[in-house]
Amino acid sequence: MAASAAPKTSLFDDLEPGGISAASSGYSAKDIEVLEGLEPVRKRPGMYIGGTDARAMHHLFAEVLDNAMDEAVAGHATRIEVTLDADGALAVTDNGRGIPIDPHPKYVDKSALEVVMTVLHAGGKFSDKAYQTSGGLHGVGVSVVNALSDRMEVEVARDKRLYRMVFSRGIPQGPIENLGAVHNRRGTMVRFHPDAEIFGDGASLDPARLFRMARSKAYLFRGVEIRWKCAPERIRPGDLTPVEETLCFPNGLADYLQTTIGEAPTVTSTMFAGRTAQSGGHGAVEWAMTWGVRGFGDRDGFLHSYCNTIPTPEGGTHEQGLRSVIAKGLRSYGELIGDKKAAQITAEDVFGTAAALISVFVREPEFVGQTKDRLATAEATRIVENAIRDPFDHWLGASPKEARALLDWAIAQADDRLKRRKEKEVQRQSATRKLRLPGKLADCSRQDAVGTEIFIVEGDSAGGSAKQARDRNTQAVLPLRGKILNVASAGGDKLAGNQELSDLALALGVAPGSKFRLEDLRYERVIIMTDADVDGAHIAALLATYFFRAMPQLVHAGRLYVALPPLYRLTHGGKTLYAKDEAHKDELLKTAFNPRAKVEIGRFKGLGEMMPAQLKVTTMNPATRTLARLVIPEDDLPSVGELVETLMGRKPELRFKWLQENARYAEELDV
Repeated sequence: MAASAAPKTSLFDDLEPGGISAASSGYSAKDIEVLEGLEPVRKRPGMYIGGTDARAMHHLFAEVLDNAMDEAVAGHATRIEVTLDADGALAVTDNGRGIPIDPHPKYVDKSALEVVMTVLHAGGKFSDKAYQTSGGLHGVGVSVVNALSDRMEVEVARDKRLYRMVFSRGIPQGPIENLGAVHNRRGTMVRFHPDAEIFGDGASLDPARLFRMARSKAYLFRGVEIRWKCAPERIRPGDLTPVEETLCFPNGLADYLQTTIGEAPTVTSTMFAGRTAQSGGHGAVEWAMTWGVRGFGDRDGFLHSYCNTIPTPEGGTHEQGLRSVIAKGLRSYGELIGDKKAAQITAEDVFGTAAALISVFVREPEFVGQTKDRLATAEATRIVENAIRDPFDHWLGASPKEARALLDWAIAQADDRLKRRKEKEVQRQSATRKLRLPGKLADCSRQDAVGTEIFIVEGDSAGGSAKQARDRNTQAVLPLRGKILNVASAGGDKLAGNQELSDLALALGVAPGSKFRLEDLRYERVIIMTDADVDGAHIAALLATYFFRAMPQLVHAGRLYVALPPLYRLTHGGKTLYAKDEAHKDELLKTAFNPRAKVEIGRFKGLGEMMPAQLKVTTMNPATRTLARLVIPEDDLPSVGELVETLMGRKPELRFKWLQENARYAEELDV
C-alpha cells in the first residue's frame, strides 16, 4: 500500500497557481510597506486632495482658510488676513483662540500644535466641544497641507505670548519656540509654500483664484472681515486682481447673488432671500434666489450650494431640500388661488432658469470624499425644508402680483417641458416605425441630428465599455464583429449580402451608393473608434475605404472622423496622463513628470480593456478627447482614388510595386 501524503498543517503549505511557491515568487513580509506619519499623503496625494493639478494645489488654501472660518463661525474670530507673498508662499491669519500649544495628553513629548500639524486625524472637530459646526471634519486638512508644502511656518498668539514652529514636507525643523510677550494680538498664522516635488516645477498659486475663493468665504459668513493682500509682482499683466482689499458683505448671499446676476432681467422684481438663526443646535440656513426671464448671460441658470462654508459643487441633500420645498410651495400657492395647472410644476421647471444660492450650517455633516464635493447628511434635507417653507409662503403671499408672475412663468416652463416630451415620444415612435435599427445599436436619445455622433467600434467588449462611457443624450454606439468586408476588392453580390455593412447603413439612416442622401444621415458626426494597434488601424482603413467608396458625400462634407485612443497610461501618485504612442510616452516622461519619479507605465491592449471612465476622458468626452477629421480636397480626389485602388484593391502586384517604391521612407517598423 502506498504511503499516504503528510497532512497539510496550514493554508500556507499550498502552492500558488502553476506550482510556484509564495516563497520562490519573492513576495514575503518584507514587501509589506507600513507608511507612518504623513508619508501616506506624499505617497498618494490624490487620496487626500483629489490629485496634483492646479485645482488640488489650490485646495491647500481651502483647507487652511476653512480652519480660520470655523473660528469665525464659532464666534471666536472676526477677522481673517490672506497674504500672498512675492516668493509664492501664502499666509492665512485669524484673530481667534489660537491652536493650543500645551503638551498633548496622548503624546506627552509633543505640543498640541505639533500633533495637529503632523498627525493625521488629529483635530478639535470630532465632537461639538470646541466647535458647534465646522468645515474641517476629518482631522487631516492642515496636516495634509503641511505634508505637501516644502515649507510651513505656524505662529500662535495665546495668553499674550507668541509661539512659532517651522516644518518642511511635514517634518518639524525644530521644537516649538517661545518668542516672548505680544500685545494686541491673538489667533493663528499659517504660512505655507506648495512643494514642487508634488505639484511640478513652475506650479504656483494663482492670485485671481485665491481672491475669488476668499471673497466667496466672506459672502458665506457675514460676521467675518477678510483682508486680502497680494505682492504686486505676483499679479500677471491684464489680471484685475487687487493688491489689497477688505471683503465684508453685511447682506451675505443676497449681495453675492446680486453681484453674480448683475442687471439681467428677472421674472420678479425682488429676490427671495433670507436666513434662519441657529436654534437648539439643529442647524442654520441662508438662501437667496431669483428667476431669469431668459436665463443669465450665456447660461440658463445655476444653483450653488455650501455646507459650513465649504462649497459643494456636486450638490447633495441640502440642494434636494431647496428644490423640493420651492416646487411644493409654488404648487401649493397655485392650488390656493385655484390654478389647476400648477399641479404639473416640478423642480425641473422651477430651477431651469433660476439663480440660487443655499448655505447650511449643520453639526457633524457627512461629505462624499475628502474634498467634500457633495453633502450626504440626510438631516440637511429636512433642515432646509423646515427653514424655508414658511418664509417662501409668506414671500408669495406678501406680493400677489409678483407671485402670479412667478407662477405663470413656472407653468409656462412646465408646458414647454411636457410639449417637448410629447414631441420626443412621437418622433421616436415615428423613427422606430421607419427604421428597423440594428439590435446591437445603442442609440442616443436626441432626435435632432445636430450635436449627435455615432461611434463605430470593434467587437462587443469595446462596445460594452463605450456604451457605459458615452453621453446617452448625444452619443450612439454600434459594435462591429471584427474586420468588415474590404469593399475595394469585393464584388457586388458580396456587398449586397453583407450583414455588417447593411447594419451600418441602417444605423446611419442612409442608403449606400447612388441613393445616398446626406440629409438622411441620423448623426452629425460618424466616428471610427478602433484599438490603437496594427489590427485597429487595419479595421479603420477598411471602414474609411467603405465610406470613401459607398458614401463619398459623407467624407466630402467633413462628417467622418477617427478617434485617437491612447496606447499608454502613465501614473505617478495622484497624477495620470495618457500617451497616444511610443514617442508621446517618451515626451511625457521627460516633460510632465519629475525626473526622479517612479512612473508606472501601463499599455492598453485594446479599448475593451479600458475602464469606461478612462475611455470617456481620453476618447469620447468632447471636452478632453482628440478627433482626426478625414478630409479629401476636391483636387486630390483622383490621386486618392488611385491610391485606394492600389492599396485596397484586387491587384496584389500594385501593392507590391507601391511597397517597393516607398519602403525607403519607412523609418521604424513595429513587427
